[in-house]
Parts: sequence; structure tokens; C-alpha cells
Amino acid sequence: LTLAVGLLIAAAVALLLDWYAPSGAPPPVGQRHHRRAPQPAPGAEAANLLWVVQVSDIHISRFRDPKRAPDFEKFCSETIDIIQPALVLATGDLTDAKTRDKLGSEQVEVEWKTYQSILKRSRVMEKTKWIDIKGNHDSFNIPHLGSVRNYYRKYSAWRKDGSFHYIHTTSFGNYSFICVDATLSPGPKRPYNFFGILNMSQMKELSLMATESLHSNHTIWFGHFPTSTIISPTPGIRALMSSATAYLCGHLHTMGGLMPVLHSQHRGGTLELELGDWMDNRRYRILVFDHDLLSFADLNFEEWPVVLITNPKSFLYSSSAHEPLVKIIYSTHIRILAFSPSVIISVKVYIDGVHLGKAHQVSGPLYVLQWSPQNYSEGFHHIDVTVQDASGRISTQGHIFAMEENLSLRFGFWPSVILLTDHYVLARVLFGLIVLIQIALLVIFRYLQKPALKEKPGLLTLTSYSLHVFSKTNTFYYSVLVLNLYTILGPWFVGELIDGQVGACFSFGVFVGGSFLQGSLTFVVGILQMLFFNLPLMAYLCWCLLLRCQGHSFCSHIRHVRHLMAVLVHLAMALLLAWQVYSCYFLLRTYGTLAFFLSPMRTWLVALTSALIYKTWTLKSSELRTYIVEMKNCQSS
Repeated sequence: LTLAVGLLIAAAVALLLDWYAPSGAPPPVGQRHHRRAPQPAPGAEAANLLWVVQVSDIHISRFRDPKRAPDFEKFCSETIDIIQPALVLATGDLTDAKTRDKLGSEQVEVEWKTYQSILKRSRVMEKTKWIDIKGNHDSFNIPHLGSVRNYYRKYSAWRKDGSFHYIHTTSFGNYSFICVDATLSPGPKRPYNFFGILNMSQMKELSLMATESLHSNHTIWFGHFPTSTIISPTPGIRALMSSATAYLCGHLHTMGGLMPVLHSQHRGGTLELELGDWMDNRRYRILVFDHDLLSFADLNFEEWPVVLITNPKSFLYSSSAHEPLVKIIYSTHIRILAFSPSVIISVKVYIDGVHLGKAHQVSGPLYVLQWSPQNYSEGFHHIDVTVQDASGRISTQGHIFAMEENLSLRFGFWPSVILLTDHYVLARVLFGLIVLIQIALLVIFRYLQKPALKEKPGLLTLTSYSLHVFSKTNTFYYSVLVLNLYTILGPWFVGELIDGQVGACFSFGVFVGGSFLQGSLTFVVGILQMLFFNLPLMAYLCWCLLLRCQGHSFCSHIRHVRHLMAVLVHLAMALLLAWQVYSCYFLLRTYGTLAFFLSPMRTWLVALTSALIYKTWTLKSSELRTYIVEMKNCQSS
């Protein structure tokens, strides 16, 4: 049996690893075969080069981080001047839209005016094509797209709501950039717009754009939300963008520093590249097409020089389904882009630790060094480039490359889990299971015959006994059963989810402004509610009833039960109840007085909890006489 369980666990782990860590070079899917021609290959000429910049989660704020806006203005005026991209993609959360206490959320016009003034003063829109899209913060507290509070339409550079297809034309072909606008309309206050939603009409629109883009050299999709936080109907957003080389997004802010790199690859070969935030980390990205080979670098503001090796490109981020990888073996030169405010004085190239020489400048940021790719035709190799500028600053960048497409490298497991799991589906299933488990426990112990206690009972026997007492006492059984059923069926609260519009929040979604927004974060909140309140509450009440059955009152159990354990149990429950009380305050500050009073799952639950705890210690001994007698007989035997 142990061996069988071990084999099953090993098989499950292997399947997880296979699903969440796709190879860096998946098999071709037969798209755009015309781009697989070996020529023109990367050489010594400054040709067939296109680079763009991405910045995300800027969060211009009226109340926090006074350096955020000046730094962003410096980025627009100085950094963009140095890099000179053909295009800049600002992928959402342009403003912060939070109140001073961080609890409430609203569109703050002065933040939008600050953002617009930065674009105007830096004249960045005259230097490059600037495309800025909405994030969830830019949609907080907006009743409809035509609302005067939709400042995106007034102060952004792009100013158009919805998904769109932008085609960038060059002398060597067209490049498609498809925006996925999954922001909610109507847009409720935080936190219930953390996930994006696409309806069937929006999916059809995006499908048409995907078909149009097949005529371009490459297609890049971009949006605010990672695909794992977008709710979309069949066939799903990932299937729709399968012809894209990469999907660029933001939103997750490096998971609070836990995941500084969040990159993975869809099973069809499309890269998903989440970019760290500007807000706290001052991150931005340069994305390059060099002879239709895609390379990129995620960078920190004001860290110079910037180095990007475009040939040979990183094997991990390669896709034979979307790129003409054969061009690497036909190339004549290693190609590097190097940017700095100061003059670049040295570009040294190393492969497998061997110094190949110094690359020379061709034009602008392009540096090249002749090489023989045939010398590296087998296995993996490591290229490093060290760049020094006239100010003495040095930067080294490197990656693994290979000529053979049948080799395999894996993306990190956790980044792949975060980016490739449909979290709303997982949360829905887990929430349902947790609620069903607690209901099943109640019903089973309600109708299961209570076994007789023999000798001195152990922990497991006492736990089972307390569940029998709890489930067979009508007050507690029906109270907790109704609580769990209500957690599923709701509504949790009724209040102003948008200023001036009363809505209702359920576990399965939110009704507001005549629209239903499918459940996503609501399931996560439901899981937290079950794990950190409903279940602990039942366990605490069972423990209290067990003490009553042992003949204790509230005062006597402090003296006779192990003092430290009793204090810790009561303290734990007090902390959980305090969290519930804080949730009531959060509702008041976020959704108004109505939500505070019409909140069965928050305010009313605090009252119910207090009543149930009081009831355990004041319940008449006659109602527990059978259990008390049985427990005394057991203890005296």
C-alpha cells in the first residue's frame, strides 16, 4: 500500500512538472512558415531591427511615494531619449486610485492630471508611439465607460476603451500588437476587480484580430492581467493568442518581491512575460526583434549600461512555432544592443568562458562581433557580454543558447503555476470542497451513533466525541449548518459597490449596476473565511462543549485545565474574531454604512459568534447531562 501511494504521488508530481514547466522549444504548430527561411540572417548590418519598451503598474499617487511621479517623468524624458524605442507599451494601472487610508478606492482626477502633464512636459509622445491601456486600478469605482469618472478617456494618450489591434509598419515587414482589455465594466471598488473578465463578444472580436495578425511578421499580445487572472469563455484566452510570439502583462507586482521573475510559456509556444511594477521596483522592459528573432531584458530604472544580446538568442525563450530559429546557425555575427547615457567604450564577448573578442559599433546601439556558429552546433552553450561606458559603469548579461531545436530547458515551476493556472477555477473548486467537507462533518456526526467511551480517551476519541456533542445539540448544529449554506448562497453584504449604485456580493459573483460580474476573488475570500473563521469557530465551540461535558464552567476550566493551552486557544479565537471585526470596519470604509449594517457574513456573523460562544458556557447542564455523566464515569474508571 505504501509503495502504491508513493508511486501515485510521484506520478502526480511528474504530471505537474510536465504541465507547468513547458520546454523552451516546443514543437512547431505550422504557423507562418514563410518566416522560417534562413535568409536574411543576422550579420554586420544595422538592419531588420525593431525594439519597443514596456512599463507597467505605474500607480501615480496623490498620497504615496512623492518620488514616483518625478522618476517616471525622468524615465519619459531621459531613459526614452537614450533607448529611442519605436513604441512604448504602458500596460495598465497608470494611476493608484486609492484613498489616503488605503482602504477605499476612487478615481482621483489630480493623479490623472499628473500623469498627463508628465507625458506633455517630457514630450514623449513626439519621440515615440506611446500606447497606454487601463488596469484594474484605472477602472475602480466607474459605473460605466461613458461616466465622467472614466478619466482614462480624458487624460491618457490612447483614450480608447476596449481591445484593439495596432500594426507597426517597417521596411522589413509589419508587426502586430493586440491589446486585451479585460477590465470590468461596471468597475466596482476594490478588491472585487482583481480579476479581469472577457465575454463572448469580446472573445470574437479578439479572434478576428488574431486572424488579421497572421499576415504580420510577428504578433505580440499585451494587456494588464496575466492570463491566469482573466476569466474567459471557451476556448479560453490562451488558445486565442496561440499564434502570438509573446503576451506581455503586469498586475502581479513581483508578488511582493517573492517572484522577481514571472515568465513562462504556453503549451503552444507563446511566451507569457509578466513585468515587475514601476510603483515600488521601478522596472521596465526592452523587447527586440532582430531578423524576427525575439529577445528581451527586464531592467531597473537608472541602471546603466543596458545590455541585450539579440543573436544568438536565449534558448529558454525560443519558440520554433513562432520564430525562424534556423537563422542563428546561418548568422555571421554576434549582435548586441548596448545603451548608456555615456559613451560605450568596451563590449567584450565570452562564450563558455572563452573570450572571443570585442564587438564593434555598427550604428546607434548595435554592436557586432564575427563568429562561427557551426562551432557551437551541438548541446548548450553560455554567452556573456560585458559592457563598460565612459563613466566607468560596467554591466554583464548572459544566457544559454543552442542550435539544436530538439533540446529542452524548463521554466521555473512556481512562475509557471502562477501564470498558467486558471486561479478562479481552482479557487471555486477549493471553496466548494471546503464548505462541503464542513457540512458533511456536521451531518455525519449528527446521524452517526455515538460510541461509548471506554477507559481514558485519547485526543482522537475526544475530538470525535466533541463533534458528536456539537452536532447533536440543535442550537449549534443548525446555526453552523445555516452559516455554511449561507456562505455559499449569500449575499455576503449589500452596499455601494460603486458610488451611487447599490450592489450585492455573493460567493459566486457580484451584482451591480444591472450587471453580473462572475465570481473570482470572491471564491478566494470565501476560502479564507472558511479556513480562518468558520472552521476554527466550529473547532473552538467543540472544545468549549467538551470542557462543559467534563464538568467545567468558564471560570473553573481556567484553573483546572492546562493554563497555557486554555489561554492560547482563547487568544487564537479572540484574534480571529478581531480579524472579523476589522473586516466589518473594512466594509464600512470601502462600501459605506449600508454595507456595514447589511452584512450577514461580517457584521451579523460577529454577533452570531458572540452569541454562540456565550451559549456554550451558559447552556443548562441538563441539556448535557447524558454526556457529563458518561464523561465522569469514564474519568473515574
